[in-house]
Amino acid sequence: MSTELQLVLLLLAGAIAMFSLGRPRTDVVALLMMAALPFTGAIDITEAIAGFADPNIVLIALLFVIGEGLVRTGVAQRLGEMIVRHAGASETRLIVALMTVVALVGSVMSSTGVVAIFIPVVLRIARGSGIAPARLMMPLSAAALVSGMMSLVATAPNLVVHGELIREGYEGFAFFDFTPFGVPVLVVAIGYMLIARRWLAGATATQDVPGQPRIANWIHDYRLAGRAYRVRVLDDSPLAGRAASELESDELQGLLVLAVEQAGHFGRTSLASPMGARVDAGNALLLDVHDAGIDAIALFHRLRLEPLPLAGSYFSGYANDIGMAELMIPANSPLVGATARQARLRTRHELAVIGLKHGRTAEVRDVGDQPFEVGDTLLVAGPWATIRALGSGPSRLILLGMPAEFDDVAPAASRAPLALATLLLTIALMVSGVIANVHAALLGCLLMGAFGCIDLRSAYRAIHWPSLVLIVGVLPFSIALQRTGGIDLASAALLDVVGEARPRVVLAALFAVTAVLGMFISNTAVAVLMAPVALALAEHLDASPQAFAMTVALAASTAFMTPVSSPVNALVVGPGGYRFVDFVRVGTPLALLVLLVTVALVPLFFGF
Repeated sequence: MSTELQLVLLLLAGAIAMFSLGRPRTDVVALLMMAALPFTGAIDITEAIAGFADPNIVLIALLFVIGEGLVRTGVAQRLGEMIVRHAGASETRLIVALMTVVALVGSVMSSTGVVAIFIPVVLRIARGSGIAPARLMMPLSAAALVSGMMSLVATAPNLVVHGELIREGYEGFAFFDFTPFGVPVLVVAIGYMLIARRWLAGATATQDVPGQPRIANWIHDYRLAGRAYRVRVLDDSPLAGRAASELESDELQGLLVLAVEQAGHFGRTSLASPMGARVDAGNALLLDVHDAGIDAIALFHRLRLEPLPLAGSYFSGYANDIGMAELMIPANSPLVGATARQARLRTRHELAVIGLKHGRTAEVRDVGDQPFEVGDTLLVAGPWATIRALGSGPSRLILLGMPAEFDDVAPAASRAPLALATLLLTIALMVSGVIANVHAALLGCLLMGAFGCIDLRSAYRAIHWPSLVLIVGVLPFSIALQRTGGIDLASAALLDVVGEARPRVVLAALFAVTAVLGMFISNTAVAVLMAPVALALAEHLDASPQAFAMTVALAASTAFMTPVSSPVNALVVGPGGYRFVDFVRVGTPLALLVLLVTVALVPLFFGF
């Protein structure tokens, strides 16, 4: 063993130790390794930083942006709502639908991002159905990990292994080469989770963040129940053809028009702010009856307005479009002494005052004529965009709080069809091979921006730079180990263990080593380290390099066994109330099942 190899192995051992301890951060460890490896003499500094120019690194960054476009347009959230509608009260149907949708969405965007999106969805489902969140959170994380086995771009380890094949002169993977393995693994995982959920029933979920209210809390505190109506404007209504902003001072005195529901694109409805909308026959109005003396039904009959069903208590079913916030009147505000009507918050901010508290006491109706006092708390409703901008105007209002639902809002929901079309086009270009994958993803990002699905600030913020730095920092180990003979040494050691066993046994051993390493360090780092070993084994056995590379890729996504194996697992620990042993007890058998599926199927598709 040469001195250079000894130094490289020493640095590798140090990196693994720091990855396992979680100190310092993984991206910092990667940067340290990039700086240290040139001192071993195995590589130079140009090779150490070459990963920044790797097309796969750029592709991963672009996929983060496309995934953020799906989040901002509400595509993922609507999928969550679809799960609730179709699963009903059945826990079995819920788990099947949840895992299927998460795996499909995760096949085209970051699995970590998918889990972050679906955690609040699952918590809402659990609250509404009475199911313990612990019985749903681990199926969520398992499906997100399995999503990495569904397509080439589903997770970074797949692209790392694909890149290693190409660098060694072999044919890389096609977009759907992973699907024949991911689909059976998903079926097995769903069946297993339907059995294993009973082991998680005793876990206690954490509650919402203390101090962060929900819209339902405000509906109760401000006594808003019973004040909301949704009505359709009939053809002979005197309101048809009028500007919505004029109605409150004329026919609809004592009522607030919170939104105008209009026909949108692709058969969907959209909500328009009353300050710029025209009311046409067939539109629906969302009304707040804040004057207790009004007979709403008689008024609707006179104005030819047809009452319609309303989803949720006080427009809570429209939380993606109608936002709420609590504001306080400071001593220096010009609104002190003014009423809600005199404050003209509708004109200045497109916000309606729907609740008012003097101290701890909430006014029960007629809030429009109550003068504001210093320290009063206002509950306002209106577009989320205007709520975000509060505090910057001349009213000098203090923003006290935003509801927990604010985190789930899709600011570009109207662009969802365009986001889906862009995603399908990007996938089609990748599958067809007409242009390179990274070129297709770049075009997809530009289209997302051109269609208004995402802006530049959100795009840059969407890229998870620590993950990219981690990959770039670990890639030089692959070059250094190959150049110093470390890869040959590792493959020879693995062959010594399995001896003259059949190729399937070698695949099982390779899978096991990769999965075990993934318990302690990032699955991306594991893929970087094990992909060259897999190709060396394939060459030694004169076997298919794609078969061994696929085994490493699948094993790298089999991170079910500990909460630190993947950020996906770490995200669900709190909401699910899990302990370390819960992942070991549930994840280890699932990892063994994936091993059996891999060893059974990989030789069938790639041969030896």
